[in-house]
Amino acid sequence: MKHLILSAALLGLAAPAVADPVKYDLDASHSQVVFSYNHLGFSTTYGMFSGFEGEIMFDVDAPETSSVSVSMPLMSMFTGWEAREAHFMSPEFFDAAEGDMVTFTSTGIEVTGENTANITGDLTMNDVTKSVVLETKLNQMGDNPMSQTPWLGFDATTTLLRSDFNVGAFAPFISDEVSVTISIEAGAAG
Repeated sequence: MKHLILSAALLGLAAPAVADPVKYDLDASHSQVVFSYNHLGFSTTYGMFSGFEGEIMFDVDAPETSSVSVSMPLMSMFTGWEAREAHFMSPEFFDAAEGDMVTFTSTGIEVTGENTANITGDLTMNDVTKSVVLETKLNQMGDNPMSQTPWLGFDATTTLLRSDFNVGAFAPFISDEVSVTISIEAGAAG
């Protein structure tokens, strides 16, 4: 019996430790959503969102069980031209009010490579929720050299249809299709 207990104890010591998921808070100062669309066939117009809040629960041992949730104020949109921003916030597009948010909450993660994954989630914008897929790449994971704390960096892309979110004015002359590029950093909480 002693031999059986000792063997069980040794096996327990030899088993690799399984890490719990780690919570990372988004670094708003180094996270952006950049979007672009075709304007009348003449140019590509760009804009961005900032002012993120959110968290990533990252499980390095089982990344497919990780999760992400993000929110940003709709009125944080920046296009480089105030009149365009005002037009986007008008009833013709978002009919935005202070406090309106754009949110994304993951619903599943499919690991596609050593540092890539497709993150499926619910995007809510303009009171409409649609499932979208973000093609995501883990850029780096390690200690931030400035803060000496655990840090993550991701890039992701997707394509949206404006009309899916009831902001399709002037399509197809102004492209209904919007390309979205996301780059975020997040630091271990607490």
